[in-house]
Amino acid sequence: MPPDTRRTRFAARAVLRIVRRRLATCLPLIPFALLGACADAPRVPVPKGAVAAEAVDDFGAPIPEPGTAGSRIISLNPSVTEALFAIGSGPRLVARSKWDTFPAEALAVPSVGDGIRPSVEAVVAMRPTLVILYASADNRAAAEALRRAGIPVVALRVDRLVQVDHLLHLLGRLTGDSVPAQLVRDSVRRTLDRVRTLTSHQGHRPRVLWPVWDTPPMVIGGGSYLDELVEIAGGDNVFHDLSAPSPTVNIEEILRREPEVVFTSAASAKRLAQRPGWRELPAIRAKRFLLEDPALTGRPSVNVGMAAVHLAQLLHPALRDSLP
Repeated sequence: MPPDTRRTRFAARAVLRIVRRRLATCLPLIPFALLGACADAPRVPVPKGAVAAEAVDDFGAPIPEPGTAGSRIISLNPSVTEALFAIGSGPRLVARSKWDTFPAEALAVPSVGDGIRPSVEAVVAMRPTLVILYASADNRAAAEALRRAGIPVVALRVDRLVQVDHLLHLLGRLTGDSVPAQLVRDSVRRTLDRVRTLTSHQGHRPRVLWPVWDTPPMVIGGGSYLDELVEIAGGDNVFHDLSAPSPTVNIEEILRREPEVVFTSAASAKRLAQRPGWRELPAIRAKRFLLEDPALTGRPSVNVGMAAVHLAQLLHPALRDSLP
């Protein structure tokens, strides 16, 4: 067997072992996302062209040719960093932003500071063969400066589940690690499919409030991947109709929408229960808090499947033994 074929098969087996280990770790969690099983479950819809439109990045700049990522990648996007490690390209990472802290192996990679308006000088000093940025308007100037310095750059916005799917496809294409990237991609899709199928048979869909800030009140809206995960996990986000990812609202509007449960952390639950206005909400007075795990829900990447499992366990405890 040619050496390249052996390496590809070894990488594929290694990725499958990692995916299985991560799923096993996720199962004991009490009530967020999903990765797994059921080959005949309906697929998470992926718009036509979502993967085909890969000639340009989210700034409209040309994407480098397949397999040209090289051995010195800098990722200033937490979703990208986690995905690179998941597909076996983590050893090529020579720098990250200070926000790229998952998986734990990423912490051994040097940080070059902020991922928004990064230091171009610090990035250039690392002699990267590819830089991957978050496609924020604040990063456009840095992307242009790096290209002028002769460094290939890809700017990606990863805010929705379909963009996670595209990210894995694109990283496999750029790095040449397309086989493990496809394995991870398929596993994430199957898990999301399985969770959606199981929760669709539950009679009641709890009305969910997901606050992200308390003064002024900010909540998860319909523009966030977290809204998508709530729906897959068998809940209804009470602010799904607001198109922004995290709109600012008021307490009166929250009261009017009558959430049944509140997704939050333990520290935030304690704070909200003591805040004027917030403590008037029946769900908060009754302490109907569901404690989500920020390590799973905090970014849209390869963890979204496990996040969906976690949220489904919170919303529908009876499904715990049936979830992947």
